Amino acid sequence: MQGILRPLRALFARQLVAWAEPPPPPVGARTRWLHVGGGGREPEEDEVVPYADVPRPGRRWERKPYVTPMRVLIRRAKEERQARRENPCRVLEHPPDNGLLVPHLVVVARRVHAARERLLDGLTRLVEGEDAIPVKRCRFCPEVHVGRVGHEIRTCEGRDSGARNSLHVWLPGTVRDVVGFPYCYHLFDRVGKPRVVHKEKYDVPRLPAILELCIQAGVDVERYPAKRRTRPVYSIEGRIADFEPDEAGNSEPGALPEPPACSPLPSPGALPEPPACSPLPSPAAPTSICSASPDASNEQKEEEVTVPELASRTLQSWLDMRSGAARLMKKYSVHTCGYCPEVQVGPKGHKVRMCRATKHQQRDGQHAWQEATVDDLVRPSYVWHVADPGDGSPLANELKRYYGKAPAVVELCVQAGAPVPAAYRSMMRLDVVPPARDEYDLVA
Repeated sequence: MQGILRPLRALFARQLVAWAEPPPPPVGARTRWLHVGGGGREPEEDEVVPYADVPRPGRRWERKPYVTPMRVLIRRAKEERQARRENPCRVLEHPPDNGLLVPHLVVVARRVHAARERLLDGLTRLVEGEDAIPVKRCRFCPEVHVGRVGHEIRTCEGRDSGARNSLHVWLPGTVRDVVGFPYCYHLFDRVGKPRVVHKEKYDVPRLPAILELCIQAGVDVERYPAKRRTRPVYSIEGRIADFEPDEAGNSEPGALPEPPACSPLPSPGALPEPPACSPLPSPAAPTSICSASPDASNEQKEEEVTVPELASRTLQSWLDMRSGAARLMKKYSVHTCGYCPEVQVGPKGHKVRMCRATKHQQRDGQHAWQEATVDDLVRPSYVWHVADPGDGSPLANELKRYYGKAPAVVELCVQAGAPVPAAYRSMMRLDVVPPARDEYDLVA
């Protein structure tokens, strides 16, 4: 009997030790890297998450998801209503709600404005220069592709897409197809008159929303003047009262000066004017150097900047502009329509009845305003990533699950020689090798 129990005890002890030890990793398993949003830290091997994919566009009849939960918005509205009842007449203390600028965000606004100018200049040279990277756009839908040959992925939803089997019809693209800046109404006084009514839709100028955000945050643009206050405003039963006298000598409480006339607006596709020439002090003869002048010194400077360096600078301007805009949006509110791409920078959305999206008949054409995100302010046009631009073969529809995606600006700069940012590595799927066209059905 003892001889039979001894082997069973030894086997049971080995089984307990095996249960206590962690199981070994399976053969062929690998650690997936964490997709970092933009903090710049290195991914850790312990954090196992799937590949980050581009956000899928919502359905046309569905509303955009709220950035802040609805219960939080309701609680804030109740607290504000209670504070208004307890103190009907009060001075607004915190900028920019009181009409003053946020001091530490003025520098950020200037950096965002300068980054936008550098971005447009770099994209113009990369798309329309001598060593231009070809950009394609579809004739019937907003699809964009960066490469010499348009892809064959059947994702077209434009006119007569069923007759073409959802294939795209490619045309040469421009800078406007690479990056999109939605337009909004300019507010001369964002606190005193925060809304544009329907009858003023042709009188108030429109400009890029990112530029309007910089102007409200402290950037002075001669074409679009804005009122700058030195004293905070009062809130009397929820209405703004300004007791600061204007420059014309009108000291009546609550009286607001009329905004000056603005110069004619450029077309949406027009690029910003080149900067004015700055004088170069010289003891011999004072001359001036301008970036757009065709003199010999400027040509020599342009030859020194290679295409990969220009692409790296342009990509860094893109990242700086988005990160700076995200910081500004934490203080300066930006609203977007829940059903259409309309954007308005300011404490409230405008009342122009121009919405043609789902359920616009119930709203009499007005927009369903909600909190906006950075993607609503600067639209990243996502394109398919081309691993080998010099191959010349188009992307196949059968292999689309192996291809990555990235914003058009990032893809354009990467093809021009810029390094891939850490925030877009998992999105572009650089470690995935797509099979050949005759092998896709053999891959699990």
